[in-house]
Amino acid sequence: MATDNQSTPVPVEHIAQAILLIRGQKIIIDADLAELYGVVTKRLNEQVKRNISRFPEDFMFQLSQAEKNEVVANCDHLNKLKFAKLPPFAFTEHGALMAATVLNTPRAVEVSVYVVRAFVRLREILATSQELTAKLNELEHKVDAHDHAIADLINAMRELMRPPESKKRPIGFVTGEENSG
Repeated sequence: MATDNQSTPVPVEHIAQAILLIRGQKIIIDADLAELYGVVTKRLNEQVKRNISRFPEDFMFQLSQAEKNEVVANCDHLNKLKFAKLPPFAFTEHGALMAATVLNTPRAVEVSVYVVRAFVRLREILATSQELTAKLNELEHKVDAHDHAIADLINAMRELMRPPESKKRPIGFVTGEENSG
């Protein structure tokens, strides 16, 4: 785990990869947040516990053992959590920002801006995805309606192309040659 306090910009894409969806919320695990902020996880959690009143449940919560196991199984970079005695803490966007505030290191303050941008970017991607899904559903409905209209048109054309039924005796003057056949 990197714990240097060098001022290096953190790509939003790198932070976005650390954001997980748990309990219907986008969160960052304490180990990832500590690494981004340039501190060890223990220090981050100490500061959070000292300022616990700043971290209501919509800012931070502790994972259940099952959630921890799922995170470890699905995120290779969090494999080290497998041996942790306690399940990790999960920080929402607001919790990540508050963690930077209680850490009060130059690195945490600087990187917290990138963390917020990553959360915002994911929100925009999700909104775009939902809009795209709605537009695809609308298009599917239109195509379905057009398919029915095209099928009706084809059926009408087939009716027009159907050969006329056998003619009955012609009305009018008939010559002897036509009558013998």
